[in-house]
Amino acid sequence: MRRKLAAGNWKMNGTGASLSEISALAKMYPDASVDILVCPPATLLDRAAHAEQASAVLVGGQNCHAATSGAHTGDLSAEMLRDAGATSVILGHSERREDHGEANEDVRDKARAAMDAGLTAIICVGESLQQREAANTLDIIGGQMSGSIPDQSTGENLVVAYEPIWAIGTGKVPTLEQIGEVHDFIRSRLERRFGEGVGRSVRLLYGGSVKPDNATEIFGVSNVDGALVGGASLKAQDFAGIIDALQKA
Repeated sequence: MRRKLAAGNWKMNGTGASLSEISALAKMYPDASVDILVCPPATLLDRAAHAEQASAVLVGGQNCHAATSGAHTGDLSAEMLRDAGATSVILGHSERREDHGEANEDVRDKARAAMDAGLTAIICVGESLQQREAANTLDIIGGQMSGSIPDQSTGENLVVAYEPIWAIGTGKVPTLEQIGEVHDFIRSRLERRFGEGVGRSVRLLYGGSVKPDNATEIFGVSNVDGALVGGASLKAQDFAGIIDALQKA
């Protein structure tokens, strides 16, 4: 059985005062039946990891460099994230692909580095509104998966997050049928590439305007093993509504 995962991506939000939200979350879920992950900005990672090292809340990074070290000013390696207390790292988010020009090959190289460092790579895939309207969604997702996911992937070191770009932070959510179609497609592609055992063990997350009031129906969709949550993960109370829905799913 795949253990469900509620992952929060804080993006470029949060200062030291925001650590109280992670502490509040830890107090709410001392022994959760699902995995809870918060990915704060890098400035908070070490503090968050050490503050919650005895709790059920895990912490992760939002990006890493493909190299283990070197002359890469402003970058962080996967080993550095691991040393700071991270268990996972988000890679290939549409905001990285668009704002920083990251190609599938870049994401794959980063994912390899993350896996080599003992981190779980949460690889994001998703289509733009133009691609959705042109009925190219599955072709886009398939290409991103082929180019971004390393051959060394397993159910332990890989999570795939489907985030339609047009739904991120917009309040727009695909229909349940659209979410199910993509998640079933991702599952079938993973099984075909890695075999049934590995393919069925990889957790698939949905991300894009997930909120407490729509989480229950989303978690009822085929092959949705949890969520990658943006804005709603910044406040413990909001994130808790999504976690509660996932625990009941």
